[in-house]
Amino acid sequence: MAQYSKVAPTPLLKDELDIVIPTIRNLDFLEMWRPFFQQYHLIIVQDGDPSKVIKVPEGFDYELYNRNDINRILGPKASCISFKDSACRCFGYMVSKKKYIFTIDDDCFVAKDPSGKDINALEQHIKNLLSPSTPFFFNTLYDPYREGADFVRGYPFSLREGIPTAVSHGLWLNIPDYDAPTQLVKPLERNTRFVDAVLTIPKGTLFPMCGMNLAFNRELIGPAMYFGLMGDGQPIGRYDDMWAGWCMKVICDHLGLGVKTGLPYIWHSKASNPFVNLKKEYKGIYWQEELIPFFQSATLPKDCTTVQGCYLELSKQVKAKLGKVDEYFVKLADAMVTWVEAWDELNPVEGKAVEANKVVAK
Repeated sequence: MAQYSKVAPTPLLKDELDIVIPTIRNLDFLEMWRPFFQQYHLIIVQDGDPSKVIKVPEGFDYELYNRNDINRILGPKASCISFKDSACRCFGYMVSKKKYIFTIDDDCFVAKDPSGKDINALEQHIKNLLSPSTPFFFNTLYDPYREGADFVRGYPFSLREGIPTAVSHGLWLNIPDYDAPTQLVKPLERNTRFVDAVLTIPKGTLFPMCGMNLAFNRELIGPAMYFGLMGDGQPIGRYDDMWAGWCMKVICDHLGLGVKTGLPYIWHSKASNPFVNLKKEYKGIYWQEELIPFFQSATLPKDCTTVQGCYLELSKQVKAKLGKVDEYFVKLADAMVTWVEAWDELNPVEGKAVEANKVVAK
């Protein structure tokens, strides 16, 4: 039998998980999520004008940070937190004291499964994070730890124990997560296809991580979940989550940690303006043809045994190799270092990170 059948019913992790929400508006969308979110602690990161009052529905346990708070808490190191971009959410990751993070955008609503039942996205993310990953050998029945599934014939027994899952990447119904050129040529396209599956992304394979429906084990991978320098004052936007995903995946592959994608779905309600998006993305669309080969070939030395150590090494490679593409990447590499320094200041115990148990495919 698969490992998952031996696992006790998934705990709610009520005291071990924070929900991080970046926003510029009142959080009325929380009413729909109340049955699923109300027992958890929320960290709200307010972007834009810090004098604007953000209203949160009654009955939620939350803390709210605006730009003034970020500047006060981080001082000069606040320069690493983006402004006027959803990348500001990663400040919430830094100030959290919980083991797990779930982050969601304020235009994401509760989706329904094909039977019409509301999907508890958070519960599915928790299931993903608490079951192992299998990046070293692909299982054709997808997640072998799910009830009713197992490892198929020919799957090496030495790899069936799996490795810890660091990241759970959820998907979206309705408005797809498209770049601006695709939005422009497919303005009416909607994702109506519900695929009832979770799979581990193989080792050595990158993917475009979306931050609107995402959960991760903060203790395992938190310092790598930096959403970069985007938005106000920067030449690029809308690449924040993807940048974090590429860095994170390289480090997970090195440290023997897993990444899952698929369930849960949320309902993405609002399509952003493709012309505004194109202005934010156009340099990224050009640069990504250099970025992807860089991350595909990036390797980390064996003496990098902590997430922080891996991330600082990666920042050196970003500066040395991508700095030739554009001066922006020199600035970004410096911000990556500032981010780790700020993380360790706010998380001094985690700053002395315990070495990850590296798992090597046999």
